[in-house]
Amino acid sequence: MTLDSLRLLRNILLRSVVVGLAFALFMVVATISGWNTWTQLVSTWFHADQATLTQLVLQFFTEIRFFLVFILLTPGLAIHWTIKREEARKA
Repeated sequence: MTLDSLRLLRNILLRSVVVGLAFALFMVVATISGWNTWTQLVSTWFHADQATLTQLVLQFFTEIRFFLVFILLTPGLAIHWTIKREEARKA
């Protein structure tokens, strides 16, 4: 791979983290603001109590955090450091 293709991949990964964080923040705000309304609605539709719904929401946000950090951010930072090292080696 050339440095240009590594830069492109790095930029895609790091920008995906930023977009993912923005969506996650929006989902947190929407979840917190509509918790009372949506809890009653989900309980009626799916016959799930509030404790089960709370566990599902916590699991969802934990999985979002895992994806953003370990799937997107970690390879993006590793590629970033590799590019910096290669540029320093060339200079």
